[in-house]
Amino acid sequence: MGFIKVIKNKAYYKRFQTKFRRRRECKTDYYARRRLILQDKNKYKTPKYRFAVRVTNKDIICQVFSADLTHDVCIASAYAHELRRYGLTLGLTNYAAAYCTGLLLARRVNAKFKLDYEGVEEVDGEDFNVEGADDGPAPFKANFDVGLHRTTTGAKIFGALKGACDGGLDIPHNERRFPGSGKTEDGDYEADPEMHKKYIFAGHVADYMRHLQENDEDAYKRQFSRYIKAGLKADDLEALYSKVHAAIRKDPAAKRDKMHLGHFGTRKTAKDDKAVYPKKYYNRQKQNRKQRHNRIRQKLGARGVESVYVKERAALEAEAQ
Repeated sequence: MGFIKVIKNKAYYKRFQTKFRRRRECKTDYYARRRLILQDKNKYKTPKYRFAVRVTNKDIICQVFSADLTHDVCIASAYAHELRRYGLTLGLTNYAAAYCTGLLLARRVNAKFKLDYEGVEEVDGEDFNVEGADDGPAPFKANFDVGLHRTTTGAKIFGALKGACDGGLDIPHNERRFPGSGKTEDGDYEADPEMHKKYIFAGHVADYMRHLQENDEDAYKRQFSRYIKAGLKADDLEALYSKVHAAIRKDPAAKRDKMHLGHFGTRKTAKDDKAVYPKKYYNRQKQNRKQRHNRIRQKLGARGVESVYVKERAALEAEAQ
C-alpha cells in the first residue's frame, strides 16, 4: 500500500477559515460582488451603482443599489406586481413583464435625479445605448448585477436590462444574450431585433396561445383560464403592452388602487385614506412599577375581578385594627 498523505489534520483545522455566511448559504457570489462594488481610491465615497435583477416564482424585482462601508443602500426599486397599476394584471413573470419592470425602474430613477433622458419611445428591438448630452448632466450609470442567475440567451433578466436601457439608463452591455441572438458561420454573434421585439410584446405567449387553441382546446382553457376570463386573446397582447409602456412613461410613481391589498390581494371594501388606526402595543410610553400595577388593577376591575393587591391591603388594614 502506497503512502497516503493526511491533509485534513490538526494543523489544517487550526488554520481553517470559515467562509462568509451568505457564501455558505449560497446567496452571494463575493468574487463577482467585489468587482462590482470596488471603487478607485481617488474616487473615495463616490457611489458605484448596481442594477440588480432578481426573479422569483411570483414576482420580478429590479433595484438600484450603492454599496456603503457596512451595508447596501437601495436608491430605487420596481416590482412586477406594481404593473397592475398600469393595466397589466396577468403574466407578471414573463419576458414582457420583465421589460416593463426594468422600464418602470429607469423612469423612476430619472425622475428622482431629474434627468431628461427619455430613451426609446418606439420599441423596435434594436440595441440601444443612451448618449450623454454635451451641455447637461450625464445619464445615470449602473453596472448589471445578475446575482446567481444563469446568464442564458433569452433569460428574463435580460428583458429587465433592455427595459432599463430603453428607459434612459446607461448600463454597459452587449446584445449577445438577447432573444434570437446566436453565432453565425464566421463564429461571431448576430442579434435578431425582430425576435427581440416579439418577446418584448409577449409575441411568444401569443404564439403558444394560438398553438394550444388549434391543437388542444382543453389545454388552452386550462392554461389560459385567467386570460379567457379577462377577455384577452392572442391578438390583444401587443396593444396591451403598448398601453402599459405609455402608462409607465406618463406616471412612473402611480399610486396603488384603493381595492388592492399587498402584492396580489384584493380588498372587500375600498381603503379609507382618512381612517385613524389605534397605536400598537409597542408604541406605548415606558411606565414605572406603580403605573404598571395600576394598569393591571384597572384591567381586572373592568372584568369584575378583585385585585390581589387590594385583598392583601384589606387584610393588612384588618390586622392593624
